[in-house]
Amino acid sequence: MALYAELHRHLGGSVVPRVLWRYFQRHADDKIERFADYAAFEDFYTRPRNTLDEYLELHTLVESVQTIETLPYFVYRLIRGAYIFENLAYLEIRYTPYLRTSEHLTQSQRIEQMAEIVDVVGKASQLSEYPIVTSQILCMHSRLPYEVNRAIVDLAAQKREYVCAVDVAGGDGHYAERLEEFVQLYAYARSLGLNTTGHLYETPAGCYPELLPYLMRIGHGIQIPLLHPELLPDLASRQQCLEVCPTTYLKTGTLQDMRQLKLVFDRCLDAGVDIAICTDNAGLHNVRLPFEYENLLTLDIIDFDELQACQDAAFRHAFAWPYGDRPASLLNGLLKPSLPTGVLAMQD
Repeated sequence: MALYAELHRHLGGSVVPRVLWRYFQRHADDKIERFADYAAFEDFYTRPRNTLDEYLELHTLVESVQTIETLPYFVYRLIRGAYIFENLAYLEIRYTPYLRTSEHLTQSQRIEQMAEIVDVVGKASQLSEYPIVTSQILCMHSRLPYEVNRAIVDLAAQKREYVCAVDVAGGDGHYAERLEEFVQLYAYARSLGLNTTGHLYETPAGCYPELLPYLMRIGHGIQIPLLHPELLPDLASRQQCLEVCPTTYLKTGTLQDMRQLKLVFDRCLDAGVDIAICTDNAGLHNVRLPFEYENLLTLDIIDFDELQACQDAAFRHAFAWPYGDRPASLLNGLLKPSLPTGVLAMQD
């Protein structure tokens, strides 16, 4: 029974270790020849890193094999797992399309090829046997030139049948020297009527208040309640939602203990700032969305009422969810027993 919404799932980090291992065995065994067996590969792929930058290097391992030809293979397995194992009714897949284009092409040719990448991902996501509402978020990147990032924004505007928003990724500590450029790009995106989110306030090095007014949601954003709680009233007034990905902060060395998130949830909920609980990179973490919920409950970071509030917020802030209510609310109406006509008359 599909019940949940996932608002922050990277295409590169969504591939679970077993699927990636099998792909490498069949098509690129040079990438795993240094590992003695699957267990050694899984340990390498999922173990914590010391910094966010070190963690993000793992994305390049997957990006190098996610091409026009292979994307349907990876997207199919992502959708299948999300439906069967995570009970997802809604999924936003985010990625940088330029990094899936052919490296032998010129920059202008790769920009042109991005449209084909979006089409391939969009069509591969529509599976009748796994009925999940899906949409794409196209990520600008801190290490790509302005021309490519602007082309990504333009592509998002051109492909609204598949794309629901734009984002910026690549490590929030790298935006500083190009901050005005990203402000201009987000202002441009908003002028085109695009939805916006952005990897921001994930680490202490990624705190840029200049970008906040342009974002409808904030990717991570945990440093706002931790280090800058004075900003929370502004977030509440703008109805911005934080996309909190609990396991990520342990994998990147940003937090040492998941219990540190209790302050994040407490301060946000007290201030009226919504939180959507997400996975970020379910494959890299080997942790699916229901387990993120369970971990937060088990560690007494949130209670069941707060969990439901976060689940409701995920659907409320979903950029492409087409219904007024979340699936649980829709099911409640379907499951109510219908009363015989005579009984209804007696009640009247």
